[in-house]
Order: sequence, then structure tokens, then C-alpha cells
Amino acid sequence: MKISKYISIIILLLVTSMASAQVKFEAKVSKKKLGVNERLRIDFEMNKDGDNFVPPDFKDFTVVGGPNTSVSNSWVNGKRSYAKTYSYFLSPIKRGKFTIKQATIEIDGETYKTFPITIEVSTAVDQPNAPPGASEIASENIHLVAEVSKSNPYLNEAITVIYKLYVAPDVGVSNWREKDNPRYNDFWSQNIEIKALNQQKGLYKGKEYRYVVLKKTVLYPQKSGKLKIEPLVLDINVEVPSGRADIFGRQIMTKVPQTVTAGGRTIDVKALPLDGRPTDFKGAVGDFQFNVTTSKTQLNATESLQAKIEVSGKGNLKLFELPKLTTPSSLEVYEPEHKENVSTNLNGMRGRISDTYTIVPQYRGKYPIPSISFSYFDLKTESYKRITSDEMVIDVLEGPTPSANNSENSAVSNTKQTVRPNTNTFAFIKTSSNWANIESKPFFKSTGFWSMLLLPFLGIPLAIAIRKNKDKRDADVQGNRIRKADRLARKYLGEAKKNLGKKEAFYESLERALHNYLKAKLNIETSDFNKEKIESLLTERQVESTVVLDFISILEHCELARYTPITQVTMQNDYDKAAKTISLIDKQLR
Repeated sequence: MKISKYISIIILLLVTSMASAQVKFEAKVSKKKLGVNERLRIDFEMNKDGDNFVPPDFKDFTVVGGPNTSVSNSWVNGKRSYAKTYSYFLSPIKRGKFTIKQATIEIDGETYKTFPITIEVSTAVDQPNAPPGASEIASENIHLVAEVSKSNPYLNEAITVIYKLYVAPDVGVSNWREKDNPRYNDFWSQNIEIKALNQQKGLYKGKEYRYVVLKKTVLYPQKSGKLKIEPLVLDINVEVPSGRADIFGRQIMTKVPQTVTAGGRTIDVKALPLDGRPTDFKGAVGDFQFNVTTSKTQLNATESLQAKIEVSGKGNLKLFELPKLTTPSSLEVYEPEHKENVSTNLNGMRGRISDTYTIVPQYRGKYPIPSISFSYFDLKTESYKRITSDEMVIDVLEGPTPSANNSENSAVSNTKQTVRPNTNTFAFIKTSSNWANIESKPFFKSTGFWSMLLLPFLGIPLAIAIRKNKDKRDADVQGNRIRKADRLARKYLGEAKKNLGKKEAFYESLERALHNYLKAKLNIETSDFNKEKIESLLTERQVESTVVLDFISILEHCELARYTPITQVTMQNDYDKAAKTISLIDKQLR
């Protein structure tokens, strides 16, 4: 009897624990019967966060508010309680019985659905459930919209995303902050600075609103296919009319916290056509001009000249490589100096980029520099274009004659020559002399004597000042923590910095640096690494969620970047982002 009692208790505990661990996703309505002039609120609640939420189509209702998102995350007696809710406010279109179909969401890789709900709409009632609540009024009168300039661009074609906050004339906004910033995965992005939030008038769904532009971003898609732009989420304090007036007859406003989202957008990126693609195409997309110039065409041996390869115009100037210069083998060619003069506005990048080579001939003769071609994809004609420079001849007037072994001095090398500088290549006229006085002066009572005698006494106040500065620095706990974090970031990322420009080696060393940093700070083995555990451990150590998400996104980009084309600029951006993130984590770890 006792054994069966214990078994029953154990089974009850197991069932209870299993029930508490179950994922819940359900729909709740404010009422199932309402008049045609009333409004309905429906909440989709879940006890675990998910992705790809898809609401019903609400075909028999008009959506007058929402979706509003609310999140509750708390710890009670050591147990975590989580709840997330998507809320909609609906107005029935006509009388009758209508079914609100299932909503779906993906949680931990599985799809969950709500049960359909039947709503009965009757004739209009004398006292409808309006006036609506302050939250409902706010949701109806404030909207965040993401305007995308083009939804189906070509690969590496610039598009813009402008975020506008529309506010109805009867409500106001007293404060707002960005709750979740979109991360533009698979895009090169550049935010356009907004110096002031200027109020403007415009139409939203046919009604007059006031609006401000909150954010402007230029995007260049880096791969083809359907790419997602994450939503911008804002927390806003909205001032709505309370329906009451003060003693002077003025409307009393009520402040309501409101979360608004611009909604995610999907960009369908077209791949560049394969037909007609030149063999020397390096990914340039836009409208460009191409020039190859030299500072001189006649000179003597051991003198130098500069050859500049320049691309100017409008397009993805920072996202492709310039053609290489080929020269005869008898010319010494130094590594080019790369320059960029590029500005980014809502129309994309515009400006010029160039590589300037320093060339030093060693022998007398005529050296042809072959023509160089540059290919790009023209968005106006949707076709490839090629620009070819003229062949140039460098005439070396005076200098030694090349030996028989160097008789191929007029042949063109297909690869850049390794430069071995000659110490006598550049010689300059000396402008100063080393004259020394032949008469020696006694050291006693000389300037040096008195300087050495007084120097120890002068060093005492300096030593006191240095000691005070050190004590002050040691007492600055927060400052020391910041300096230590920056040193740690440089230490772990040192190898990655050396490999900048070598894609596979760079991202391997960057990923290894991130792992070594976590091993040192969190005392976990490499075999224990996974994104979920890293996120959990950093969150437990009170690291901000945005910093944790940045760290995870860097790890994911390290995995992806090994198999996709990456430019030098992208590698530099990833390095800077990793250094900043490691520094932030080290400052926030508890």
C-alpha cells in the first residue's frame, strides 16, 4: 500500500514537471459576443520566445490597432517566468458568426498553432465598449513605418530604408527610445546622420498625420535571394486624451507606454546575369569612369614616377577591388597607396577610389605599360560595360644599359614584382654639416656639470607628481577596468589583425580569438561551446542583451564568411566590431 502511494506521488511530480515544461501558445479574446459597433481585442500569448509569428488573416474584421508586443520576464523563488504577447484590436465588418483561424509560430524548431475561435457579432448596441481604453487609442493613432526604396534590387545595388513615426493630430509623444535595433545581416549598411527631428505633415492610409523621420539607412545586398530586414522596435510614451477636462476646460492627457514596430521586410535580391559577364569583372555595380595616368612619361634611371589607377562615379565604390597594374620586369614597382574619397547619402555611395604605384626604372630604354581594363554592371542598361585605358610608354633617357640577362626589359610581366629597395635609389643633398671644435673645454663648471649637479634636485618634484598621478590612476577603478578591457581585446585579436586581407586565415583567427576569450573569462572548454550556452552564460553574468547578440552575430559571420566573397573593408569592420564587443563584455562581466 505504501509502495503504491509513493509511486503515485512520483508519477504526479513527473506529470507536474512535464506540464510546467510544456510550450504554451494560445489565443485569448476580450469577448466572444459583441455588437457590430464594438471592438474586440485578441491576444496571442506564449511562454517561450519564438520566431516567424504568422497571425490569422482577420478577413471578417478590420484591424484598427496592433500588433502591439509586450514581454514579461521575471524570476520568482529561483524560477524563471516568461510571457510574450502579440495584441490586435479588431472591428467587425458585418453581423454574423465568424471564425478567427489559427495563428502559427516556430519555437525551438517546432511549429505551434492556436485553436480557432468563433465570434458572434450582433446588431449595434446602445452602449458599445467604446470609448476604448487609452492603450487602444494609442495603438490606433501612432504607427512606425519602414519605407524601402526598392524591394527587388540587383546584387550590390543601393537601396534605402527610411523609418517614419506617424502620430495622429489628437495624440502626442513625450519620450521614445530604441528597444531593438535592426541588424542588417547579408547587407553592407551605412546609417545617414539625422541632425534634427523635423515634424512634417503627411498621409497614412488616407488620413492626415504628423510624422518625423527617425532613421535613414543605405543598404547594399551582399548575396542574392530573399534577404530579411529585421524590424525596428521602439518604446514610446504616448499622450492620449482622457475624455476629461481641467477647471479651465483644457483636455487632460493620459500617458500610456506603447511598443511599436516597423515590421520585418523581405528583399528579393536578383543575381547579376551570367550572360555577357567579362572575365575581369570584380563586382563593381553602378555608373563609373575609369582612368589610368602617370605623373611623367620621360625620366632618368633611378628617378621615380607615380602611376595612378582611379575609378570615380556612383555605385558600390568600397565593395570591389581595383584592377592591378602590370609592368615590364625591369621596373621596380612598390606596393600601391590606396585612397578613398567616398561619401554616402540616400542615393548610395559617390566619389572616387584610387591605387597609386611608385615606379623606379633601373635601366635606360623604352618600357610599355599595357592597357588596363575595368568592367562594371550598369544598372541603367542592366548590362555589363568595359572601359579600357590606352597603352603608355615610359621613356628612360639616361642610365645604365641592361645586361644580356636583362634583355627582356621591354617584356611585360604578368605579376607584380617583389621590390628590393636599393639604398642608393634615392640620394639627397646634405643641408647640414658635422663640424666639431678642435679646442676642448674643461668639464668642471661647464653647462653639463651644473646640469648633472642640479638634475637630481629637479627630479624630486617630478617623481612626486608621477607618484600622485599613479595613485590617482590606481584609485580609478572604473578607468582601470576600461583600460584592462581594451588591452585584453587587443591581446586576443592580435593574430586576427595580422591576417587582415587574407579571408580564411583572418576569420579562423578571429573565431579562435573569440573562443579563447570566452575560455579565459567564463572557464569553459571549447567542446562546450554553442550559441545557446554562450548567450545563457553571458546573460547570467549581467552582460547587456544587445552586446550578447552582437557577439553571437560575429561568431555566425565568421562561419558564413569562409564560404562567401568578402572585401577588405568588410574584414576591417568585423575586426573593429569584435574588438568593441570584447571590450564591452569585459566591462560588464560580473
